[in-house]
Parts: sequence; structure tokens; C-alpha cells
Amino acid sequence: MNIQKIGILTSGGDSPGMNAAIRAVVRSGIQSGFECYGILHGYQGLLQKDLIPLDAGSVANTIQRGGTFLKAGRCQEMYQAEGRKLAAENFKSLGLDALVTIGGDGTYTGALALTEEHGVPVLGLPGTIDNDIFGTDYTIGFDTAVNTALEAIDRIRDTAASHDRLFIVEVMGRESGFIAVDVALAGGAEAVFIPENFTSIDATIQHIRQGIARGKMSSILVASEGQNPGRAYDLAEQIRRKSQFEAKVCVLGHVQRGGSPTARDRIMASRMGGMAVECLKKGELGVMIAEQKGELVTVPLKSVIGKTKKVPPQMMSLAEVLST
Repeated sequence: MNIQKIGILTSGGDSPGMNAAIRAVVRSGIQSGFECYGILHGYQGLLQKDLIPLDAGSVANTIQRGGTFLKAGRCQEMYQAEGRKLAAENFKSLGLDALVTIGGDGTYTGALALTEEHGVPVLGLPGTIDNDIFGTDYTIGFDTAVNTALEAIDRIRDTAASHDRLFIVEVMGRESGFIAVDVALAGGAEAVFIPENFTSIDATIQHIRQGIARGKMSSILVASEGQNPGRAYDLAEQIRRKSQFEAKVCVLGHVQRGGSPTARDRIMASRMGGMAVECLKKGELGVMIAEQKGELVTVPLKSVIGKTKKVPPQMMSLAEVLST
């Protein structure tokens, strides 16, 4: 397959490091003789033919910026056959030869549909703070989100210790507890609540009481937001009713998505972007660039979509042991 002109889009929620990934695809692509174009606002931009040319200069001073300068979002039209047909027609009329998509499960669902229904050559890079994409150990943006939440928890612990208080800190993660577990482990939390694993309120209260008995007067609990952001308030009320402990709540929310990406996210995004271009050169398409055991590999998009990636139980066990 002769690929000369590639389109790049970011879709779904933004994540720190997306700009670094775009930069890597563009600069590696130019070195390999490709013409690179950015598609604005994700799949919506493809429906509206909203393209901008990208050269080496256009991605200068972007590696340190959070978010995505190509903009991101969800596109309802891509859930409909007519929307996907129009996207494919626009892809071809614009003269594009391949589409590089940076995002998560929803992004890949759209990309695979374009391939299977209309023959659009696609390739994916995993970009989401939740680290919940099946087939890869790591996603672009996860490390930054964890460090952002951890910095907040370190600050909250100062106040908790100063006032002998119990705090519940809610982090992002609707269906995934990866952020919560890593933050709990790194922040020394007394308990962690995640969608994939049931944590007993009664056992948590008993654990807090045991800490008080040995002179520990402040505690931090970490909770994933789950299906309903603000879940931490429900947990606080349950704890109050059962123990009379008054828990202060801090919901970190979307602050975890923003900010300058960490070195790890910048490096991983750059490596994945570079490998994406190598795949384009070889004509290896319909795949996601993934990290597995420290190495970059390709994984068929078909094997990624709709599958659940769960927090390793040993991480939960370790967090529990170290909280005693």
C-alpha cells in the first residue's frame, strides 16, 4: 500500500501527552516522506472536512503542553451508519491514505468501523488518563493524572494531620480504578474504593479505629468516581451513619486531565508516535501501538475494543497491607 498523506485526530477525552504524540507522528512522518494533516475536533472534523496542514514548525513547543491542540470530543454521528459513510467519503475526497487516531475505546470503535465498513486504513495510539485500554500496560496521560492527584493528596494530608481529620479524595475513573489504586499506594491511603473491587465500609471503619487506637488521628481514603461523580459524598455519609466519623470530601475532577505531561508521558507518547510511523511505512494497519512489559508492540484493534482491563489484584492487596 502506498501511503503518502496521513490524517491525525484526537478523540474522546483529552489526556496529557496527546500533543507529544501528535508531534512525534508529524516529525517522524515528515522524515519518512509523508504529508501530515491534523483533523480538528476528532471525528466531527472529519465529517466537516476541517483539516489543517502540519509541518515540523507547526508542532514546535507543543510537547510540554497538556490537552490537544487538535481539539477532542465525542461525535454522535459516528454511532450511525450514515455518519460513518460520510466520514469515509470525506476521508477519500480529501486524498488521505491513512488515519492515525489517538484516544480510547470509543475512538477505536469508530476507527475499526471505518475500516471494516469502508476500507479506511487506520492505526491507533492509546490516549486516556484512565489506563483502561485492553492490550496495553500503559496509556498516554495516565502517569500525569496520577501525579496530579498525588500532589493534591500530599497537600490534603498536611491539613488532615493538622486537624486530626478523615478525608475522602475522589479521583477520576468511571469504570476503572487504576488511578485510584496507584494514588492510594503512592499516597499511603488507608483504604481505596474502585469499581472493579468491593471495599467494605465496615472493614474500613474498623481499620480507621485500629489506627486511632495506636495513635493515628488522621486518615486518607481514595475513591474512584464510578458511574456517578460525587460518589465520595455517599461514602462519607455511610461512614458517618455507621461510625459518627465526619469525613471531609475533596473531588479532584477534571483537574486530573490537564497540566503539563510528565517526562514519562512525553517519552511514551513520543515512542508510540514514532512507532506508528514505522507501521505506516510497513503497511501494518488496523492495529494499536501498545506497551507490554516495557516493550512497544502492535495489537489488532479487533482484540482491544469492548474488552475490560482490570486492576491487578496484587496492587489492591499491597495497598491494603501497607495501610496497616
